Amino acid sequence: MNRIEEMMQVEGFKSLTPIQEAVIHRKNKERDLIGISTTGSGKSHAFFMPIFEMVDPSVDKVQAVISVPTRELAWQLYERSKKLADHFGVRVRLVTGGTEKKEGGLTPQIVIGTPGRMKDQFLEDKTLRLDTAKIMVIDEADMTLEFGFLEDVDAILSHMSEDVTVMVFSATIPEMLQPFLKKYLTNPELVRIGSDDEFAADIQHYLVPIKHKTMSERVIDVLGAINPYVCLIFANSNQEASRIAKDMRNAGYDLVELHGDLEARERSRAIRQIQTQKKSYIVASDIASRGIDLEGITHVISCGFPKDLRFYQHRSGRTGRAGRDGLAIAIYSPKDANAIASLKRQGIEFKEMDVKGKEFVPIVDRTKRQKASNTQMTAEMAKVLHKSKSKVKPNYKKKRNEAMEKARHKAKRAMIRKEIQEQKRERAKAKQRAKREG
Repeated sequence: MNRIEEMMQVEGFKSLTPIQEAVIHRKNKERDLIGISTTGSGKSHAFFMPIFEMVDPSVDKVQAVISVPTRELAWQLYERSKKLADHFGVRVRLVTGGTEKKEGGLTPQIVIGTPGRMKDQFLEDKTLRLDTAKIMVIDEADMTLEFGFLEDVDAILSHMSEDVTVMVFSATIPEMLQPFLKKYLTNPELVRIGSDDEFAADIQHYLVPIKHKTMSERVIDVLGAINPYVCLIFANSNQEASRIAKDMRNAGYDLVELHGDLEARERSRAIRQIQTQKKSYIVASDIASRGIDLEGITHVISCGFPKDLRFYQHRSGRTGRAGRDGLAIAIYSPKDANAIASLKRQGIEFKEMDVKGKEFVPIVDRTKRQKASNTQMTAEMAKVLHKSKSKVKPNYKKKRNEAMEKARHKAKRAMIRKEIQEQKRERAKAKQRAKREG
């Protein structure tokens, strides 16, 4: 049994995913690599297995470094590495904000951490040598760029050996990432894993209007219409995530809250609860949308749309894994019209829905309602025309025109009355809500 087979046995893998197969069985494993694949495709073990195949437990120095943009993702990778680390007797250290600096003691052979904290310990405090590493993995490279951490990765790599093997993994390769790749990767091998049937997402997208309600109230409305195994609720800010989580708790929902305003201890506790799948509801900000890799997510709720619409794709991509059905629900307001139009141009098919009596119901398009009114008006006018043709009297043309104008006004008044009634209902609901909040 070779080491890869041994690792598969330890992890309980019956087979390798496409990205794992492509990376692990490369002909030249010292060649730089760019791996493009979506989250949930088994990317973590695509670099874990080559690292554990290469690391020598008897050598007392850092041999591999894994950089990730968020402490949540770093913690998850660290937890995932424990089985293999314990089996092979390899020391792994987590280096992120909120973890203690370790001076002296045994040197780790693998370091998993966030760029800023690793740079501080390596170049500022000089408590951790990373320049001895043979492999440097940059995971979620596009997210590292988006969050502004690429300078820290640049600083670390510029002090490492020239023959270090650099492996970059990302869901996308933005144009602004190209200069970095050209600077540090020499003739890299490109591994691109497209949508495979086994991992294809089958996701429905619902648009639900916020109407006269607060975002928290609308989220709770939507939750009443679904029965999730795990539901992820994404807010556009830490403050909004905190507010929604508080209102959900008041409504009786047991949940995990995960965003940047939490203290390090609270965030670590939240990640543990997510990993053990003790909660069915997770309220998060976008910083976690790429940092949560969890099986069984059946529903995703977006509270509005993020400024960078790629994050909507990342949010909705948390569900519909491995051929399962998934439902992505976006609660929108009029200001989101441009975002919705842009996503539609990108090929996302939205169904416009409302929530009534704890059920989703399709929203009839306003233009269709207008057509219905026009149809009613036309019918009234047709009656007039038919009547005028059957009874021809003096001045019939003048009388016919007056009757048609009367029918037109009648249909228009009916439509206006309906609109006024709807507005009155909306104002009454708004007053009731203001009274409750006051």
